[in-house]
Amino acid sequence: MARTLILAIAVTWLVWATSISAQAPASSAATSAAPAPKRDLTGVWMIRNPAGMRGYAGATFTKEEPEMTPWAIAKYKEAKNTNGGQYDLETTNDPVVTKCYPPGTPRVYFHPYPFEFIQTPKYVLMLYEYDHVIRRIYTDGRPLPPDPELTWGGTSVGRWENDTTFVVDTVGFNEKTWIDRLGHPHSPEMHVTERFRRTDRDHLQIDFIITDPKSLVKPWTSTFYAELRPQWELGEISCSGDYLEFKTFEK
Repeated sequence: MARTLILAIAVTWLVWATSISAQAPASSAATSAAPAPKRDLTGVWMIRNPAGMRGYAGATFTKEEPEMTPWAIAKYKEAKNTNGGQYDLETTNDPVVTKCYPPGTPRVYFHPYPFEFIQTPKYVLMLYEYDHVIRRIYTDGRPLPPDPELTWGGTSVGRWENDTTFVVDTVGFNEKTWIDRLGHPHSPEMHVTERFRRTDRDHLQIDFIITDPKSLVKPWTSTFYAELRPQWELGEISCSGDYLEFKTFEK
């Protein structure tokens, strides 16, 4: 069963890479004929990064390593990710692969599936096709909680910076997730800021700022790009634990 899972994962990422390479090159300057609607991100979106980012953007935020603290460097050395093929299901310690843990924020963006915005008067919902992940982003003016409950996705509050830019701040993460697929660690002190800027009707720029005094010497920043998929509906992608031999991983 382990070999079957590994093959399935490999095929999934091969299909993802193939679809990426087949598309027209994206860029931060990509535009469509229609302007962006005001204060509206509604719809299904798919990450589509420029060709120059494809060597790393499926697994991490930047080509260069972030500046990590000694604590984070030690934790990172313990990570056995499956990204480069060095580790498989029997040897990896990736919590998503071995335990079907939710990917958490911001790692969820590295899973090759679309996401959707649904806006209401008091909050914005972000629905991710992968593993039914749901985020509630409060827009009712409340501040970030000073002592948040620690969860997979954290607690998020959002505000419109202008008519096309939605800024989301998230805190309150447990330590069971990685920041990315490579295994960069974080602490409960991590703070993630996402700036969703709709450059026109069909294109979205996402600026990330990740701070964590325990794991990062300075903020880790990156920019991803997404395209609107008006004809798409989110499907059902579930990380089922049926394939796992849990005795292998239970400690």
